[in-house]
Amino acid sequence: MDKLDSIISIYSEKSGRVLGILEEIQKDNGYLPKEQLLYLSKKLKIPFAQLYSIATFYSFFEVQPIGKHVITVCQGTACHVKGCLRILNGLVKLLGINQEQISSTGRISITTPDRMFTINTARCFGACSMAPVIKVDNEIYGNNTVQKLPFILKKYGWTKDENQNS
Repeated sequence: MDKLDSIISIYSEKSGRVLGILEEIQKDNGYLPKEQLLYLSKKLKIPFAQLYSIATFYSFFEVQPIGKHVITVCQGTACHVKGCLRILNGLVKLLGINQEQISSTGRISITTPDRMFTINTARCFGACSMAPVIKVDNEIYGNNTVQKLPFILKKYGWTKDENQNS
């Protein structure tokens, strides 16, 4: 926790310091580990529930470990009309993720057990003319079909036979 103490000391001003500290923690770990949030809560005398609320409010924070590659499925209106849920379900099936982990609204943030991929959803990428759209890391792929997904995933190290599921 020495490193965390040094991060806390950098952000001595009260205004905005929590977000800055959380960003640093996530940069070091790839997500916000619960034990570090608990430590930060004690150190800053901020209730853990308040810190956790901040961490889960902002979409750029992760409270669970994320995969090497992040796949974001757009669920904006155009993507919804063009079949984003088929794309989401196709990704879930190809990556062997348990279908029960998806909420009834289709909103998710799930990491594969091997931590190779994290699938999440977003409202709109502003690429409506290419619907349905997914983003892998920072690359946008448009006009997607379930049949195109294996080819996209293979670019990021996916090697499983597309007919094989966990």
